[in-house]
Amino acid sequence: MPGDAQATQRRLLDAAKAEFALRGIAGARVDRIAAAAGANKAQIYHYFGSKDDLFDAVFDQLVTATTDEAPLDATDLPGYAAGLFDRYEDDADIARLATWYRLERAADRPPHALRAAAAKAKVARIRAAQADGTLSATFPPEDLLALITTIAAMWTRADATDHGPAQRRSRTHRRQVVVDAVRALLAAYSPPSASSRAERG
Repeated sequence: MPGDAQATQRRLLDAAKAEFALRGIAGARVDRIAAAAGANKAQIYHYFGSKDDLFDAVFDQLVTATTDEAPLDATDLPGYAAGLFDRYEDDADIARLATWYRLERAADRPPHALRAAAAKAKVARIRAAQADGTLSATFPPEDLLALITTIAAMWTRADATDHGPAQRRSRTHRRQVVVDAVRALLAAYSPPSASSRAERG
């Protein structure tokens, strides 16, 4: 039945997400994924084709969910960074899967299609805001997006042994650091206000 097939695929994707996040693509085992999903290996190959294709399905789902749940608003880039931070805090597997992707996939494959499309749309929004004077054009839009996403993800890459008490601060504190850092970045390179332009004129 269609409902049973969809439920099985959902369980396989959930189990695969956990397995890939923990062990990467090379270290993941389809038999462990099947067992965790209450399915069998034949169903993985039937629905997804291969272990690599299963990783692609998991990563596609991850990119789509992040794009939907943390949309970029070029008029509120600190809010966008906060939304990304919340995604990383709510699901630790996101940062792990992205790391495995960079380590095991990014070097020998073309850019991930969904990820590239999402980034292109975000860059276009930033470029439009720069063109109408809402944002400074000091940084090219691609660079500004990279800076903001890096700030949003910084706590996922921080090692508590390196950062000590700062890494152990509350989620509220760490989120506010992200927001304040993006605000400071934008303020340092913000376009002059209408009043200041008039004063100079």
